[in-house]
Amino acid sequence: MLVGGQGTRLRPLTMSAPKPMLPVAGVPVTAHMLARARDAGIARVVLATSYRAEVFEEYFGDGSAHGLELEYVTETEPLGTGGAIRNVVERLRGGPDDPVVIFNGDILSGLDIPALVRRHSEADAAVTLHLTEVVDPRAFGVVPTDADGRVTAFLEKTPDPPTNLINAGCYVFRRSVIDMIPAGRPVSVERETFPGLLAAGTPVMGYPDSTYWLDLGTPAAFVQGSRDLVTGRMASSALPGPVGDCLVLPGAAVAADAKIGGGATVGAGARVGAGAAVDGAVLFDGAVVEAGATVRDSVIGRGAVIGAGVLLDGVVIGDGAIIERDNELRAGARVFPGAVLAAGAVRFSSDRT
Repeated sequence: MLVGGQGTRLRPLTMSAPKPMLPVAGVPVTAHMLARARDAGIARVVLATSYRAEVFEEYFGDGSAHGLELEYVTETEPLGTGGAIRNVVERLRGGPDDPVVIFNGDILSGLDIPALVRRHSEADAAVTLHLTEVVDPRAFGVVPTDADGRVTAFLEKTPDPPTNLINAGCYVFRRSVIDMIPAGRPVSVERETFPGLLAAGTPVMGYPDSTYWLDLGTPAAFVQGSRDLVTGRMASSALPGPVGDCLVLPGAAVAADAKIGGGATVGAGARVGAGAAVDGAVLFDGAVVEAGATVRDSVIGRGAVIGAGVLLDGVVIGDGAIIERDNELRAGARVFPGAVLAAGAVRFSSDRT
């Protein structure tokens, strides 16, 4: 499981925690992914870490509490997707023809993992890729296949893609293919490993499906993923509460006349005041939304305080920031950790505050 990314598109949230450890619907993204792996019958996972590597082991330990055996391998310098996979090779078990499932650490997916592995084994493939359809594939790496499902090319972010099937970030590798990835240097599976296999005539197969899939790399997608987990659109056995219109974690205090809905999450120890509204938003642990404030489709960092009468719509507030009375922020504004916005200071839309 590749969990080494810094998540720069999710700043300021990732200034204090790596993206795979940010809480989505009450628990880290990685917890949902590990639950999917466990529920698919996978018993042992190696986490390939890098940025803030220590927080993974602090949270998950040896994996026994999650029904798994976990090991950790940390890269000391960025190695790319292929380099990170090669970096864990000493921790892999089994023979050269055994399958190894690779997960990208920032994807929520309803993929049938056992079906992907069966497809790989039946086709005797070197690598099998999970493919998913998107409406506009121009921002993704597209993966055309032939009539038998064999991959014919890897095209990175082309303006006129020949297919709407994209690389969905989950693979099955034959163990011997991982052994052949160059060690000790950055390697991209998309730009080097996969095209090299095709050039050599090695069988690379695609497994398209139409289950839930979401890349959590942007604040809007992060909010959507959390909302979809809370409301049950995306199933996860790691969800720390029942599916419903909202998720309120233990220790949170919500005023009787506050309105919480739209798949919102209220973190442990968070507080929502009288007459406040939290719609589809994610409140991290200890966040405060004071009386009469409205928070829509936003992410509020740990310990941040949203003052009385404040309106937030589609924004990201960093840990410990304070937004005082009657401010209004919309459409992509970001407030960095520890910032203080005085009463009435801003009423605007911005990419950064």
